[in-house]
Amino acid sequence: MSISDVTVTISVQKPTPILGGFGKPLILGASAAGKDFKNYADLDAVRADYAASTEEYKVAFALFAQENPPAEVAIVSRKTGTTPVTLEDMLPSLFLKDWHFLLTTSTAVADLIAIGDAVEANKTRQFFARTSSKEDLATIKAKGYVRTEVLYHTTVTNYPEASWVGAVGSLPPGSVTWKGWTLVGIAPMDIDTTELNAIHGLGANTYVTRAGTNVTSDGRAVSGEFIDFVHSQDYIVYSIQFAVQDLFNQAQAMKSKIPYDNRGIAQIESAVRTVLQRAFLNGMIAANENGVPLYNTTFPPRSQVDPAQIAARNYPDGQFDFVIAGAVHTAVIRGTIKFA
Repeated sequence: MSISDVTVTISVQKPTPILGGFGKPLILGASAAGKDFKNYADLDAVRADYAASTEEYKVAFALFAQENPPAEVAIVSRKTGTTPVTLEDMLPSLFLKDWHFLLTTSTAVADLIAIGDAVEANKTRQFFARTSSKEDLATIKAKGYVRTEVLYHTTVTNYPEASWVGAVGSLPPGSVTWKGWTLVGIAPMDIDTTELNAIHGLGANTYVTRAGTNVTSDGRAVSGEFIDFVHSQDYIVYSIQFAVQDLFNQAQAMKSKIPYDNRGIAQIESAVRTVLQRAFLNGMIAANENGVPLYNTTFPPRSQVDPAQIAARNYPDGQFDFVIAGAVHTAVIRGTIKFA
C-alpha cells in the first residue's frame, strides 16, 4: 500500500453467540534465475515471459479461464538457483506492491506456513492455498489463520484455488459470498457428508456437487472467519485511508488546506461517510427494516479536541461503526401437512 497520513483501524465486535487492487491476484512462483514482479492483462502477455509448461502460466490460465476473470494479474518468481532468495526475505517487499490475493505454485506445507505467517502479520492481504494432504491441513489449521484460505482437492495440478479467486475475486468486495461458486476446469470431489464435514473441520474448503451443480463447498478462512468479511474489512479500511488522503491532496493541489475547525472536520467525516455508503451499496453493510444503512460516524467538533492535538495538527477522534450484512449460507424450512 502507498504512503499515507491517514490511519484507519477497525475493532470487530461480534454479538455473543453471532478497488483497484482489491480483486488483483499475485502469483508467487519459483525458478532457478527468478523473475521480477510484473503485471499482465491477459494470457498472451503471460506467455511472453512464462511458457505454457511453467507453473506460473498454469496459475494464470486457471485465473483467466473463469467467468469473472481479473482485469490484471501480477507474477513474481522467487530465485532458487545460485544465491537463492528465501520466502522470508522476499515477502516483505511484495507487500509494498499493488495486489490483494496471493497464490503460490508451491504446495509444500513449510512454504504455505511461511506465507500464511507473513500475510497474517501484515494484515492487509489474503492468501489462497491448495493441498491434497489432510495431514498438511491439520498443520495449517493449528495456525488459526484469518487471512489464509485453503482449498482441499485430490487434484491440485490444475490450481483449483486460483480458479476460485478467478471466479470471485474481481467482483465488488462485499457483493458476494465465496460459497457456492462453479469453477471452470475443476472436477468435483466424490465425497460423502462425513468426509465433507471432516474437511471443513480441518479449516478447509473443497469442491462438491450440490443439487446437480458443482460448487465450492464453503467460503471460510482457516480460522472459520468468512472470506468476504475479511475482504470487506480490508476494502473499507483502505478506501477510507485513500479518500481522506485524497481530500488532503486535493486541498494542496488547489493551494488551499483542510482548516482545523468544524468545517474541516465535516469534510473528513463526509469523505468517510461516502465510503461507508458505497460499502452499503456493494452489500457489505446491513440495512434496518426501513432500508436505512446501519452505519454511524462520530467526529467531535474542534471544541472537544485536546489542544495538544490541535497544536500538532492531528485530528485523532474520528470514529465509525457499521453492522456487517453477511450472507445466507444455509436454511431450515418447516412444513405442515394438513388433512382438510
